[in-house]
Amino acid sequence: MGMGKALYESSPAARSMFERANAVLGYDLADLCFHGPSEKLDATSFSQPALLVTSLVALEEMRSQTPDVVLACEAAAGLSLGEYTALVFSGAVKFEDGLRLVQKRGEAMQAAADLEASGMVSILGMDQPAVQAICDESRSENRVLQIANLLCPGNIVVSGHDDMCLAAAEAANAAGAMKTIPLAVAGAFHTALMQPAVEQLEAALAEVPLSKPEILFVSNVDASPHDDPEEIRDLLLQQVCSPVLWEASMRFLLERQHDQFYEVGPGRVLRGLMKRINRKVACHGVIE
Repeated sequence: MGMGKALYESSPAARSMFERANAVLGYDLADLCFHGPSEKLDATSFSQPALLVTSLVALEEMRSQTPDVVLACEAAAGLSLGEYTALVFSGAVKFEDGLRLVQKRGEAMQAAADLEASGMVSILGMDQPAVQAICDESRSENRVLQIANLLCPGNIVVSGHDDMCLAAAEAANAAGAMKTIPLAVAGAFHTALMQPAVEQLEAALAEVPLSKPEILFVSNVDASPHDDPEEIRDLLLQQVCSPVLWEASMRFLLERQHDQFYEVGPGRVLRGLMKRINRKVACHGVIE
């Protein structure tokens, strides 16, 4: 809890954005972010709108403090949910429309997660072929277990039914993984278990106008740039069940000589991942 509280208290622009969010969501997002209860905030149906708004509040603070840096930004990418922040920032979708989409996405993914006991496990210290082999060998018939996030060298997340995640963790530990960490998430995101959420998100996306991004936008699905609004609409649907190719997305940007990165969401996760991808590149945080 406490996401964005310091900015809310010090910035009229931040307060205004939270108030705009309240009107879209139908509840007091600031109160939920700052006071919980944590069980409610942890539910993906509430955490997704909270993370989007907090990230965009941080962007507005960055815009007010260092406008030249924001104007000079040439590309945007976001990890999973963060793609919506990237699309709002790039001008492809308006704030209110993006928030409506994220609210529907969170509700749909929560509903899909509630259908079956499922989760995610981070496997540290193994490469992709080794983790893929563990998934293939551990997966039982008619059960789901697949790579969900390729984050950085030696940090891969698998996702699926609870028993399959446990089996994968045990197999990885036996095979010499540095560590396995069950993640505190609502379900098996970025797998076929999220397919029920796709139809609901598709209906919501059909009602929202998308524009050509004003700067380079890199998709999680294929680690490639896209500027056609209909392609982006389709990729947002694919992303729900597809692995997040974060390391490949960052390497694409690095190959294009981008050398200054900014993490605008809460925490330091993306900065930590960039250090593992290329520690020579500067990656700055806006909020902690």
